[in-house]
Amino acid sequence: MKKLKLVQQMAEEGVVAVLRGESPEDVVEMAEQCIAGGIKTIEVTMTVPFALKAIEKLAATYSSDTADPAKFAIIGVGTVLDPETARAAILSGAEFVVGPSLNPATVTLCNRYRIPVMPGVMTVKEIQEALELGVDIVKLFPGNLYSPSIIKALKGPVPQANIMPTGGVSLENLGEWIKAGAVAVGIGSDLTSEAVKKGDYSLIAARAAKYIEAYKAAKG
Repeated sequence: MKKLKLVQQMAEEGVVAVLRGESPEDVVEMAEQCIAGGIKTIEVTMTVPFALKAIEKLAATYSSDTADPAKFAIIGVGTVLDPETARAAILSGAEFVVGPSLNPATVTLCNRYRIPVMPGVMTVKEIQEALELGVDIVKLFPGNLYSPSIIKALKGPVPQANIMPTGGVSLENLGEWIKAGAVAVGIGSDLTSEAVKKGDYSLIAARAAKYIEAYKAAKG
């Protein structure tokens, strides 16, 4: 049942922070600022050096299964290319797995351990394959190749698909993506770039709050 609850929680939260940094410490601080700003779903990418350390640190502090609002967050892993990486991240505390592409072996591994997995897709064929493998949410990636209208086009033949665009989602177009039918959105550099450039990570919390405000407005 936990997998179903996690999928539901992620859909309800609606915004996923996709975090990259120069060190685990960087990413932990970014994540804490995102959570403070209201983005409670955190994806630590495996492109971060020693990314598993960041996941371990965050998973020791935050959980999807807590009654304490200050400690509630869903910590996951991104840029997962293979099942070996997925398993290592799960053992480090990741509650969901995201990949840039559809890797059947990774999906099988995650299903084995009842962990939500969101593979990257670009076509109806890939979405169908993901659904047949038991995927609950697919990641439309890279989202900046499309306009929000692609959601309606994709859901024409596969209306049962839950689609999460990542890449190219901004404050300006988030509402369009949600209203077009996206189940959630992934936000990357637009959330953190200014803060990193200025060396002031508190800016991330303010930016996160704006994204949550835009998401709530879009949901009406």
